[in-house]
Amino acid sequence: MRRVALYSSSRKSRQPARSSGTSPPLRPEENRLSADTAPVSSSLSNPPPLLVPFIRRHRTLSWLFIGGLLSLLLAWGYTSMKPSPRPITQKDIDRAVLHALETQTLPSPAAKAYEVIMPSVVRVRGLDTDPDGDDEIETKVGSGVVVVDKGLILTNLHVVRGTRLVKVVFADGMESEAVVAGLQPENDLAVLQAKTIPDDLTPANLGSTRDLAVGDHVVAVGFPFGIGPSVSAGVVSGLNREFRSPEGQRLLTGLIQFDAAANLGNSGGPLVNAKGEVVGIVTAILNPTDQRVFIGIGFAVTMESAATAIGLPPF
Repeated sequence: MRRVALYSSSRKSRQPARSSGTSPPLRPEENRLSADTAPVSSSLSNPPPLLVPFIRRHRTLSWLFIGGLLSLLLAWGYTSMKPSPRPITQKDIDRAVLHALETQTLPSPAAKAYEVIMPSVVRVRGLDTDPDGDDEIETKVGSGVVVVDKGLILTNLHVVRGTRLVKVVFADGMESEAVVAGLQPENDLAVLQAKTIPDDLTPANLGSTRDLAVGDHVVAVGFPFGIGPSVSAGVVSGLNREFRSPEGQRLLTGLIQFDAAANLGNSGGPLVNAKGEVVGIVTAILNPTDQRVFIGIGFAVTMESAATAIGLPPF
């Protein structure tokens, strides 16, 4: 009896069967693709397939990006957790002001007044000719103050009386001849007009004596004995005073009495308040002796009287 064949005699059927547990060998192209698509480190969980090649090629840049992001998160967390600044109170302000006053030196009222008036103060020189030659001799020295930027200067009449030539020296050192443009003998005042003036000539600020009280601080600025400009500080000692010159030539009335030091050469200079405003023109000192030096009493013509000498209405 003929046996039935259990297997086909075909050659195809004799090919060895592939094991179900192993994969067929991959071509080189497939091998590279498999390596490129392999899972990356667990620090990036399941990234999109398109990012894998970029991350592998730029691993350092990726770590820098991650580090920067963490730094920003930490900084934000620190800022949000930081307590808000304490609001400034009035006690804090008072403490700061007190500290500034204790540690910083503030200018005195006299220094501030002098800074304001200084550009307007001039030295007035009365000159004569040397009998033995043509040289000029300084026979008188006084002070003055610029009241109009065109070169009008107020001074005392006794400073320029009897002189052949008058010259003025401005704050910047410029010297100019001057002519007498007006006189007010009843107040011992003279108005000078400088022939040449500085380009930046600054006139003084004029103040009223209506608000001036006994005890107010005042400053006298001028050229005592030709030295200066010099500044001396004092107070108003009295108002509406009278003074007769030692020669008895004239009685001056309505004067301001002050105790700021003034000597020969201060005549014609400004007496200013704490704001640097001219409230009077220094005119005389009282000394019962023959020495003619300051002993504590000086007099100034009020600015109201002096204003009429330059054609300005009284305040």
